[in-house]
Amino acid sequence: MGTPVRRLTVLYDAQCSLCVHLRSWLLRQKQLVPLDLVPAGSVEARRRYPRLDHATTLREITVIGDRGQIYTGPAAWIVCLWALAEYRPKAHWLATPAGLPFVRVTMLAAARYREATAGGGAIGTPCHDQCSVPG
Repeated sequence: MGTPVRRLTVLYDAQCSLCVHLRSWLLRQKQLVPLDLVPAGSVEARRRYPRLDHATTLREITVIGDRGQIYTGPAAWIVCLWALAEYRPKAHWLATPAGLPFVRVTMLAAARYREATAGGGAIGTPCHDQCSVPG
């Protein structure tokens, strides 16, 4: 059987206002599994995960388990919710065939929002004051 996950690292785009907002939201939630939120492509991310494709982590949410599990795309969104006390039951449902379409629609909406709010329309392009990390 699989090894239990005891800690997760969420790599988020620190230049994206939506990603920064979601980071802050995750930090305010009661966590059943501790979450480390690290800017994607940062020195810290590269130090922790030297073999990871860091350019890809700036384009797609990536979550890494403490035993080396890597979650991307819909699985990454679901595992973030699974780590939270209030959202674990919802995460279990979202992982089913009935729930996955909701995850895909949410991811599509998030990608469109990121594209619309990034400077010049390119994901990963600095968006100046819109993306500052709250104190």
